[in-house]
Amino acid sequence: MPMYKEIINRIKPEMDKVINFLEKELQKIRTSRVSPSLVEDIVVDCFGQNFPLKQLATISVSGPREIVIQPWDKSYLESIEKAISLSSTIASPVVDKEVVRLTFPSLTEEYRKNLSRFISEKQEEARKTIRHWREDAWKEIQQKQRDGEIPEDDKYRGKDELQDLVDEHNKKIEEMGERKKKEIES
Repeated sequence: MPMYKEIINRIKPEMDKVINFLEKELQKIRTSRVSPSLVEDIVVDCFGQNFPLKQLATISVSGPREIVIQPWDKSYLESIEKAISLSSTIASPVVDKEVVRLTFPSLTEEYRKNLSRFISEKQEEARKTIRHWREDAWKEIQQKQRDGEIPEDDKYRGKDELQDLVDEHNKKIEEMGERKKKEIES
């Protein structure tokens, strides 16, 4: 395997991590339908230790705008309610017997525009990180060519393959953002 391919293969998993991170970030953004991912990573202080909410309760959706959180132990109720109150400015938790209910308001047009702007910012951050990895790999390929470890033809093949990889990841970033923006508008 040519050395330039080794360099590209080494950064490909890093670029894939950028895509996975962006996907998780976009899942946390509320659309017209709520999702457990909106609250599952809220940190709950329970008995002096911090846990993500998803480790303390079952989180389900009971309608387009309501999330129901059912703790595995009743003693978690107060801690869960407090953690949600501190972290969410969108919905207030309501304790209903053995569950916590979160009812989210309908999205306003202004809020939708802000979410679209936020998605665009997340996309740009992901593109910057992809560009960073491309620059690192390209510098390494150029240095190896200067040191005589890579022939000049391979340097340019590497540049083309590197750009193809970047284009592929940028296309994924664009598609993910557009899909999320459509969810917000619907």
